[in-house]
Amino acid sequence: MANKDYYATLGVNKSATDDEIKSAYRQLAKKYHPDLNKTPEAAEKFKEINEAYSVLSDKQKRANYDQFGSADGPQGFGGGQGFSGFESSGGFGGFEDIFNIFSNFGGRGQSAQVREEGEDININLVISFMEAAFGCEKEITVTRRERCSQCDGTGAKSNSDYVTCSECGGSGRVTYTQQTIFGMTRTTGICRNCGGKGKVVKEKCPNCRGTGLKTVTAKIKVKIMAGIDNEQVIRLDGEGHQTASKNGIPGDLRIAITVQPHSLFVRKGFDLYVDAYAPITTLLLGGKVKIPTLKGTQTIDVAPLTQSNTKYTLKGKGIKYLRRLGYGDLIVTLKGEMPKELDKNSTKIIKELQSAIGEKQYPKTKNYIQKLDN
Repeated sequence: MANKDYYATLGVNKSATDDEIKSAYRQLAKKYHPDLNKTPEAAEKFKEINEAYSVLSDKQKRANYDQFGSADGPQGFGGGQGFSGFESSGGFGGFEDIFNIFSNFGGRGQSAQVREEGEDININLVISFMEAAFGCEKEITVTRRERCSQCDGTGAKSNSDYVTCSECGGSGRVTYTQQTIFGMTRTTGICRNCGGKGKVVKEKCPNCRGTGLKTVTAKIKVKIMAGIDNEQVIRLDGEGHQTASKNGIPGDLRIAITVQPHSLFVRKGFDLYVDAYAPITTLLLGGKVKIPTLKGTQTIDVAPLTQSNTKYTLKGKGIKYLRRLGYGDLIVTLKGEMPKELDKNSTKIIKELQSAIGEKQYPKTKNYIQKLDN
């Protein structure tokens, strides 16, 4: 045990929280469950995952492991007090039930029932641009299957109506013998009579009609992180469909985010782009221009003779980074706005200005005309 890296086995850092360890374990347990994963290495990998979880989910064992490399402390090295086996961790609950699924790896006559998995639920959630930028909390309504409260998931009207399966003897598995061209072959599979549960229902529960599940409407609060983007997915472990079995693994709730567009801002990654407008006279003479930001307006100084479509970058005024400190930038394109109409006096002044400036002050225009003439 001293040579095993349990953190690496679960794919987490040594600073991982209890919730992160639990989440990593749940995903790996689903992936390598031998009843779902038929590859040769799945069973051994599943045992390693459970061994790692039994230590890291128990605060005392984890502390011993971090300090001494053994869940039992310093006496775990050579003192006959090594790894004690797959006992219940008590840290998160349910580990003992997971291990009992494959107790046929050692020992006899123990249950090898199939561990059920609930289905995932996929929904779409529409939020505003500002909600995505600053984060928010939403309460969503989800229709899902939950364990029947009247029969506690057994599907039976009473405890006496839920009896041990006569075909598998409660193990949930049956060995079938079949004659093939290679001779008699034996295969072990899920009991067809009880569906792997090890028990059968004589009289069904009137509340769930024997399914052990009821369809309910649940209200769930979802925390939306600041900086989330369109089409990103939030996963809530265990908030999907439940299973009738208490030992089952509930499915997850996956929420695909749709962010509504903004009337001014365009998002690209964590940067924001916006067009700002100023009178053409401000671009000629210089002055101050108000720029829209996520948190109100900000004034920038515009130099005289600023060209239309000049870009300004406001550092740190964009979208908050999701998994690190800091913000993106706000890129402003300043556009000159022409007046809607001119009176006689304004027209006269502009003509005088045109005459005073002369064509030499417009090299781009002159060069453009020369190219057209050629």
